[in-house]
Amino acid sequence: MEEIQKAVRLMDEHKTEDAINTLTTYLPEADEEERFTIAELYIQWGMLEEAKPVLEEMMQRYPKEQELKVMMAEIHIDLGEDDEAIDILNQFGPEDEDYLQALVQLADLYQAQGLYEVSEQKLLEAKQVEPNSSIIDFALGELAFSNGEYAKSVPYYENAMHHEPVIGDVEVATRLAEAFAANGEFEQSLEMFQNVEEDNPDVLFRYGFVAYQANRNDIAMKVWENLIDKDPYYQSVYPHLAQVYESEGMQKEALAMAEKGLEKDEFNKELYHLAATLSHHQGNKEQGYQYMREAIALDPGYKEAVLFLIENYKADEDFESIIELINELIHLGEEDPNYYWELANAYEEEEQFKDALGMYEKAYPNLKEDTDFLKAYGYFLVEEGLMNDAQKVLGEYLAIDPTDTEVEDFVSRLKEE
Repeated sequence: MEEIQKAVRLMDEHKTEDAINTLTTYLPEADEEERFTIAELYIQWGMLEEAKPVLEEMMQRYPKEQELKVMMAEIHIDLGEDDEAIDILNQFGPEDEDYLQALVQLADLYQAQGLYEVSEQKLLEAKQVEPNSSIIDFALGELAFSNGEYAKSVPYYENAMHHEPVIGDVEVATRLAEAFAANGEFEQSLEMFQNVEEDNPDVLFRYGFVAYQANRNDIAMKVWENLIDKDPYYQSVYPHLAQVYESEGMQKEALAMAEKGLEKDEFNKELYHLAATLSHHQGNKEQGYQYMREAIALDPGYKEAVLFLIENYKADEDFESIIELINELIHLGEEDPNYYWELANAYEEEEQFKDALGMYEKAYPNLKEDTDFLKAYGYFLVEEGLMNDAQKVLGEYLAIDPTDTEVEDFVSRLKEE
């Protein structure tokens, strides 16, 4: 044991290489007890591959020694060698002291492999051995929940909570609340959340979200305001709380909350979009446009923001801004046929007909099945005096929508002329 104690001292002195060399050199001379101790030290030091051959040799000598099997199984699990761990754990029988632990570990491994029915079978076997085990009930609840069987998970969670309210640092009431919420039972979920003692930010966020889904905005506001007080950098809560304020008619508070969120997360395009919409609704168009342009600057492919600007610039008859916006997007590689069409409309409104024609021509290959586009393009061509092209485009329109007699009569008149 002196050499082993020497290795431990060396490791405590951070002389890692010397400690390992001391153990490795002494291992061939070690007796059975010392070899077991060396294997334990290897595991403690994270040297799992080195521990494996030591334990394998001891398992061959003592095939009925359960502790060796448990240690080896845990090494295989830590190394991601699930099949090897399963082989060892399946060697345990009902008569073995560690049978219950083996069944629970097997259930975890089978679940990780996607074999949910086998995992459940192992847990139900374990429940027969220990009917009142909160750990097993909790594991069955977790398995059912992960499979989307929320109603099935509820009684397991309730049994677990009855015997042990907290399992592995998890307050079971939070899991039960989530199960009720996922099953659409929001009132029961809220009742469970109200019984939760921990004030973990993630739990508070979910509590508020369930209240919001249950149309209990009063609870959602209170919980989320509490969350922001506890953790001002919990960024996900700001847009949700702003939307709750908005739905309650608290427009100024909603905008203030969105802006407060942007102070904590200046790269959140959704928050910029929300702040823009709220500003616009409150009559501050320029601020709204500025926020929306910030959203697009972060993500030029953010079409919801682009369409907001286009539609509102149209309402303002600010076609120059549309032209500037879309040309910048095209320059950044955001080539969308609908953008070409919008650009064509804007050029047309600004009486830049040559540019409008160019945009119509660019949009045409991708929009030649779109009746609204074909109709607009056809009439534009007529205005430009390009009658043959107009007849062709409007003819394609009529091939898709032959019921439009007004356009049909118009094309007939063009042919006559």
